[in-house]
Amino acid sequence: VQLQACGGGLVQAGGSLRLSCAASGRTSSIYVMGWFRQVPGKEREFVASIKWSGGSTYYADSVKGRFTISRDNAKNTVYLQMNSLKPEDTAVYYCAARSGIVLIATAPRQYAYWGQGTQVTVPA
Repeated sequence: VQLQACGGGLVQAGGSLRLSCAASGRTSSIYVMGWFRQVPGKEREFVASIKWSGGSTYYADSVKGRFTISRDNAKNTVYLQMNSLKPEDTAVYYCAARSGIVLIATAPRQYAYWGQGTQVTVPA
């Protein structure tokens, strides 16, 4: 499975961005896809995840109510709609995929496939 993320950028506080992550390769093996973020000097942090088939979602408390994860199976793409962005949302965002049947997977080690990061910057 190969993942290609895009959509990052610079946005003012209170603004919105939508990240996309296109999957290719053996996509039939994907069970859950997730978004993580990381700032320099800190561990990679779980943001949101979605079950590839069925669409069940799970969010970190820090983004609940502001971010929405969705997927388009026909396009093999997962999205992260980010609204009401805050300076503390500034990070490199990564999409990830796992094949094992664990619905709620919040640790990076639970994901085998990773896209390249995309930078999101929300100035203070």
